[in-house]
Amino acid sequence: MANSRAEIWAPELPYASRTWRDTITRSAPWAIALTAATAFIVFQYGAQFGIWKYTVLICWYLALLVAGSLWRSIQWAVPAVVIPALAAVWMYSAGQTPENSWILRYFLQGLAAVLWMGGLLLLATAAYVLHVLMKNETVGRWATRLTWAGTLMGFIGLGVRWRETYIGHPSWGHIPVSNLWEVFVLFCASTSLFYLYYEQRYRARALGAFVMPLVASAVGFLLWLTFAQHMDRIEPLIPALQSFWMKLHVPMMFVGYANFTVASLVGLAYLLTKRSAVRGGTLSKMMPAPEIMDDVMYKAIAFGFLFFTTATILGAVWAAKAWGGFWSWDPKETWALIVWLNYAGYLHARVVKGWRGTNMAWWSFMSIWVVTFCFLGVNLFLSGLHSYGKL
Repeated sequence: MANSRAEIWAPELPYASRTWRDTITRSAPWAIALTAATAFIVFQYGAQFGIWKYTVLICWYLALLVAGSLWRSIQWAVPAVVIPALAAVWMYSAGQTPENSWILRYFLQGLAAVLWMGGLLLLATAAYVLHVLMKNETVGRWATRLTWAGTLMGFIGLGVRWRETYIGHPSWGHIPVSNLWEVFVLFCASTSLFYLYYEQRYRARALGAFVMPLVASAVGFLLWLTFAQHMDRIEPLIPALQSFWMKLHVPMMFVGYANFTVASLVGLAYLLTKRSAVRGGTLSKMMPAPEIMDDVMYKAIAFGFLFFTTATILGAVWAAKAWGGFWSWDPKETWALIVWLNYAGYLHARVVKGWRGTNMAWWSFMSIWVVTFCFLGVNLFLSGLHSYGKL
């Protein structure tokens, strides 16, 4: 049905039955705390801010305000990231280092936190697979907890690394999204976070057995970058990356990548579940209904497409300032356009033509190859203005 509840873009968490007034009332403490923290930043550091830093601050404030209101898990997740990260920053400011502080060395140093992220997400992946194979809800709950722990450690690692970029040389300081190692940390953490949102929203824990193995593969690649390529080392930015626009363009791009990845793996789950149902297999008994998976694909792609489009526009503005033109048909730009056209076609077929089911699941699943080449393949195999992303 065109007007079915599954087609409404609204949260379907346990508290979603409440009215908007109830939601706003319950989110009031979050809004007050977030506003107070933002005001503190402005009064403490506002004298050092220019228009662009205020722009970034406002964007983060609004994003966290909306996210925390619609998904209440964010209300405890943000302090769980910010407090340890600020503790690490304070320890560095007090003269402590990983050499003389075991807390930094084993837990809060950027690299240590990222390694914790990797280990926890690998354990979470195994737990999700066992949850489906054993049909054990206790194992499933532990899988979710491990994913949350790994995700939080990933964002803590990124936050601390941001401070660490200033330690070696103040002029090197930058948001940690400048090389393959840093963006793979962001990819693992953000993909896991958005997966957790869809898991809770649709009460579909079994989807983790399909989504998290790809995250585990990304963790494996990240570990290879760490121990074989030593890309965790902090280096100065090339001139093209020394820009305010990187703080907006790259994170928004990875919101798109994360949601596209979740949608692709849910598409695979849809296809295998339908096949299992035809053959009388047990997989179909553990997985969500096909209609739910179809809706997850659509919502994830729609949300990712919004951010990917915004990031592409911001990237064009950045290119104009860095290279003198909005578009140069650089391989990265070309493949970003291919990704955009692919998902624009998906949304057109879904919304205008009303396509559903198996064909759209195939479309969603096969799209992962386009996204992967745009994200990783261009950096590894092609050269151009974005060659700074190579190994």
